[in-house]
Amino acid sequence: MADDKDTMDEWAAAMAEAEGAGDGAEPVELEELHGEKADITVDEKRKLDTILDIPVTISMEVGRAKISIRNLLQLNQGSVVELERVAGEPLDVLVNGTLIAHGEVVVVNDKFGIRLTDVISQIERIKKLR
Repeated sequence: MADDKDTMDEWAAAMAEAEGAGDGAEPVELEELHGEKADITVDEKRKLDTILDIPVTISMEVGRAKISIRNLLQLNQGSVVELERVAGEPLDVLVNGTLIAHGEVVVVNDKFGIRLTDVISQIERIKKLR
């Protein structure tokens, strides 16, 4: 468990360092949301807890390529498959196969990660489902 905490501290330090890299972004203080239903009932909390424990699959897509089965069968070690995405273009972040964000690859302690650069709005995600 302590190893996980150390890894998270290293990620936090790397992200803080990246944020200070001069990309012009500054943290923003957000107001607390206040509304008529700020307090939730015990039943609503139980339902929310159930939803929050549902596992999802998150994946990052570097790019795609369409090839024929003939070319697929000819692939071997050392083969290069050209992707449709241009070098330097943001990666797609998918949750259960649905695009939710774009990001860029980061490396911390020899492990890959992704920094989200653009999160798709809920309205846009709903439009893509139709």
